[in-house]
Order: sequence, then structure tokens, then C-alpha cells
Amino acid sequence: MKLSSLTRRASFGLAALAIAFPALAQDTSLLTYEGADRSAKLVAAAQKEGGFTLYTSIAEKDIQPLVGPFEKKYGIKVKVWRAGSDKVLQRTLTEFGAKRYDVDAIHISAPEMEVMHAEKILAPVRSPVFKELLAGAVPAHKEYAATMLTVFVHAYNTSKIKKEELPKTFQDLLDPKWKGKLGIEAEDFDWFAAVVTDIGEAKGMKLFQDIVATNGISVRKGHSLLNNMVSAGEVPLALTVYNYMPEAARKKGAPIDWFVMAPAVARANGIGVARNATHPNAALLFHDYMLSTDAQKILAGMNYVPTNTGVESPLKNLKIKLIDPAVTLSQMDKWTKAYDDTVVKGK
Repeated sequence: MKLSSLTRRASFGLAALAIAFPALAQDTSLLTYEGADRSAKLVAAAQKEGGFTLYTSIAEKDIQPLVGPFEKKYGIKVKVWRAGSDKVLQRTLTEFGAKRYDVDAIHISAPEMEVMHAEKILAPVRSPVFKELLAGAVPAHKEYAATMLTVFVHAYNTSKIKKEELPKTFQDLLDPKWKGKLGIEAEDFDWFAAVVTDIGEAKGMKLFQDIVATNGISVRKGHSLLNNMVSAGEVPLALTVYNYMPEAARKKGAPIDWFVMAPAVARANGIGVARNATHPNAALLFHDYMLSTDAQKILAGMNYVPTNTGVESPLKNLKIKLIDPAVTLSQMDKWTKAYDDTVVKGK
């Protein structure tokens, strides 16, 4: 995730989506309506619209298990366009700049959602589901809400490294036995910022400089690629993969497992309704569904960490440090440079 490039509007054209749903006059009054009859009114208005378009970054394999039950329950068609969070943001910025409002709901990483807030792409929402969510799941502007947390974990090849040999702290990575064995994802500057500040900025920066100088860290682009390289034994120990990746690979028989050295850092994904949505009520109904226990149980079953406190987390015993997307954006230049200089380029 290179947020420095995401905050600039895309300069190239994108082909328009063929939207099958009829264009209706926008009625956005339910976005902030809090009456007792909100649910009945919302379902009726959403079903009248018939469907909506969702832009999302969630894994392709996870889309139908989430969208299918919603479509079946409400009879509302969801048209999905999927890409990485950066590409979803880029496409949306381009379309809004051209006054083309194809997207109704957006579900991507929270820092990119925060960019959309700054660009006035999202509409504020008041939902009764908000009270069920973890503290910090809904920013003050209420233009998106966190649906799930992706926790950074350390993955290791169980054929190359024994469990009892695993490091307990980042300081342990200075041991020469880790020389040539460490890997990391190329753009995880926000994880780096969270870990370094938890250690103490000056001390943390010096520690990572020393780790790179002593043992090196192999930099790879893409968490899936890094996870696969751990399974293959090419990178015996990866410092930043998403929690569900090694867990899924392990269950399929790959020689991989994971652990966490404190702090356990997490990045949120959020759901929001586009300010100029053509189908705002259908999008709002899906927004509430994604935060409800129905969808949250599905997410937990996929090893994502749910934000609804009524659903048990697969990582319930892990104390998590949540990345603040607003802070990520405000300090982006500083930490991107620090991460690139210290880890990626190894200066």
C-alpha cells in the first residue's frame, strides 16, 4: 500500500462500468435517519432500488460467501468490482472527478477510506449497529465504519525453524542465527511505524537499522507472495503477513505457522456509502449488513477479526494495537521515508 501515490488523483481514463440497475432519483434521507421504523423503511427503499454497485478489495474467494446471503435475504442484486485498495481508490477518484457516479458502496482498507473522506466522496451515516462495534471502529465523521481487522503476524516455515527457536522480541532478531532468513513486505510502513513507536522511536529505529545491518531483511512485494515464499521455504521467517494467510495455508497442509511479537498491529477495512450514490438505500442496507452479526460471523469464519463485539474473534486472546488511519495519512511522508531508508533500501 503506497498511500503517497493514492492521494493524487489518477491521470488516466478508465472504461465505464455497464450498470444494469435503473437510475432513480436519489433519496438519501435514511442515511442519517434514526427513527424506530428505520429498518422497515430502509428495507423497502432498498428493495425498490433493486440493487447497487460495490467496489471492494476483499479477496475474490470471500466475495460470494459474504454477498450471497445478503442477496438471498433481501432479493437485492450486488454488482461487484474488485481490485486492490489502491486501485479502488484510484478508480473512484477518477470517476468522481469526471462526475460519473457508478459506485454506491465502497469496502477497502481504512487509510484509503480516510482519503475518500478527505476528498468528500463518502456520505455520513448514522447506524444503530455502530453501538455494537469495537471502540475506534467508527471515526468521528461517521463516513465509514470498520468491518474487520487484518492483523499483521510473523509466519515461519516449520521445516526450517522449530517453534522453540522463535524470537520472543524484535531485539532477538539481532542474533546471527537469523542472517539471511528474514523477509518483509515492501510497503508496510504503517506496521513499521506502529512497532517503532511502541518500542520508542529513537530506540526502535536504531534496532531495525541494526537488524538490517547484521542479518539483512529480504523485501518482497505482496503479502500473498511473501506467505507463499514462507511455505516454500525460500523465506524462513516473514515479519509481515496477514493473519488469515498462514492459517489458511497451514490448514491445507503447508509447512507454515505463525506467531506474534508484541505489539500485535492491525489495519482495519471499512465500509462506506458514496455521497453521490445512485442507489443509496441498497448501499446503506449492505453497509449495515456488513457490520451486523450475520456478516461478522462469516468474516470470523474466514479468520478475519470482526469488529462487532457480539461475534467472537478468532484471535480473542491477542491484545491488538489498531492503526489509526488519520494518523497514517498525516505522518505518511515521514514513515514512508523511514521505512524505505531503514528496511527497503537498508540504509
